[in-house]
Amino acid sequence: MKTYKLLFLILISVHLISCEDFLDVPSYGTLTEDNLTGVKQIENQVISAYAAIGNDEINRPLSLWNYGNVRADDAYKGGNDQNDGDFLHFLEISSPAVGNETWYTDVFWYRNYVAISRANFALNLLAKISVEEMPNKEIRTAEMRFLRAHMHFIQKIIFKMVPFVDETMSAEDISNLSNVALTNDELWQKIADDFEYAYEHLPEIQEEVGRANKYAAAAYLAKVYLYKAYRQDEMHNVVSIDQDDLQKVIDLTGFVITSPYKLENDFAYNFLPGNYENGQESLFAIQYSQDDGTTFGRLNMGNALTTPTPGGDFNKPSQNLVNAFKTQNGLPMFDTFNDVNYSESTDKVDPRLFHTVAIAGKPYKYTDINYEENQSRNPNMYGYYSSLKENVDPASEYYIKTGPWYANSKNSIIIRYADVLLMRAEALIEMGDYAAALPLINQVRTRAKVSTSQISFATNLDIQTYQDGVNCVWTEDFARQALRWERRLELAMEGSRFFDLVRWGIADEVMNAYYLGEATDHTYYQGAEFEKNKNEYVPVPIQQINYSKGSYKQNYGF
Repeated sequence: MKTYKLLFLILISVHLISCEDFLDVPSYGTLTEDNLTGVKQIENQVISAYAAIGNDEINRPLSLWNYGNVRADDAYKGGNDQNDGDFLHFLEISSPAVGNETWYTDVFWYRNYVAISRANFALNLLAKISVEEMPNKEIRTAEMRFLRAHMHFIQKIIFKMVPFVDETMSAEDISNLSNVALTNDELWQKIADDFEYAYEHLPEIQEEVGRANKYAAAAYLAKVYLYKAYRQDEMHNVVSIDQDDLQKVIDLTGFVITSPYKLENDFAYNFLPGNYENGQESLFAIQYSQDDGTTFGRLNMGNALTTPTPGGDFNKPSQNLVNAFKTQNGLPMFDTFNDVNYSESTDKVDPRLFHTVAIAGKPYKYTDINYEENQSRNPNMYGYYSSLKENVDPASEYYIKTGPWYANSKNSIIIRYADVLLMRAEALIEMGDYAAALPLINQVRTRAKVSTSQISFATNLDIQTYQDGVNCVWTEDFARQALRWERRLELAMEGSRFFDLVRWGIADEVMNAYYLGEATDHTYYQGAEFEKNKNEYVPVPIQQINYSKGSYKQNYGF
């Protein structure tokens, strides 16, 4: 039984409030910087900041399956029908239905800044204590800047222009802060600066599992510079790719490659609970657990809607995604993959399909129990497939009923080693060294090929590495296509697909082709259109614009 780790126990909940309107009358029942001064109390606030990055809620998951999968071509919304979670339906069809979804994005925005405020509160406390009193002060400071950068990164890829809030700002400063005080490039750099500090000051190994370390900071910093490298104008067009930023990606990923981290021996091990968690591929993960004395425990509530249950069945893999796993002579079918839907009797596939997608009549999550068609709530609208990676065996101790939904205590990986290899390959390709990217992509494919220990039921497997001059001609254009395809298959249903498309500047092209292809079988896609220079980001919540008294500006196109 997995028990609650002390590191992520929420020992205190701290709220910064302004007392100016109350003159000199003290505020009772709250915690302030003045009464939190000891080392133990500061450590508790650090724990509270870690806890905040995993404070998921079923409709606003920090795993980003809604923004990264459903909003892309990887997944259908799922559920009962279009009205069941209609805000997700609007995301799915790229509808700017601001009035219907702002309650959703507004609370998501707010909760993310609550997490940022916890990190900032801890940073203020850390600034007031000496190294003599707290020898690990520098490490804890670096951890808090890592967490602050992580939450700003999430805000950035979803809303684009957001206020960057640090520990030096007063309540008045924050209330007057603009979301366009920094340019797009400057905002990326502020996030990079936090990760840079973490990279420079964190140890390579942390004694307590779950804390950020130097390698995690390097990997995340590389990710920020990869996004930053694709320069966008105000209208979200990619206008250039910065070579200096790409070089930083190469340097930082090179450092991670020298670390103890490496690919898991089997792809499946990244997505299993218990002893498989915090494995050799997991650079940083949100720690979930149970049996902490509370009603349910520290559970992953953000993925509760994705279970194939009467109250869930959201985030359903699309037919387009399933078709993308098809192979011909072991390689992807880039141009023809979606011409005919996948058929087990006629098609060969990449093994990662069976780790990613639950298919009716096949074992669910590496068990002897099959996933059945009747577990889909509305197959006529959303099909029969179900999502696997984030879920666990329903018969296991890690699967917990929480009211009408089921959550689990499995960790959620934020960044893993395979992503590092693919980021490095992408940077090399865009730097013109596409030949050096070939062995990196092949590492990922080689691991996929041997990832069969948990899927003995799959008999139609065929995946091969790329061999220049033998089964492909490895040009720069081909390498770019192969890299982008590999990212989709390797990271499918992990919440990153849409953000990759936006980074590459091809979201409109890919999504409109997807809508056109899906409209025949799924009527709710008829008339759907991804509007370039608009739908790359969601609108800044109107409530936040109102609260800012005009300091916040709306995203271009809305």
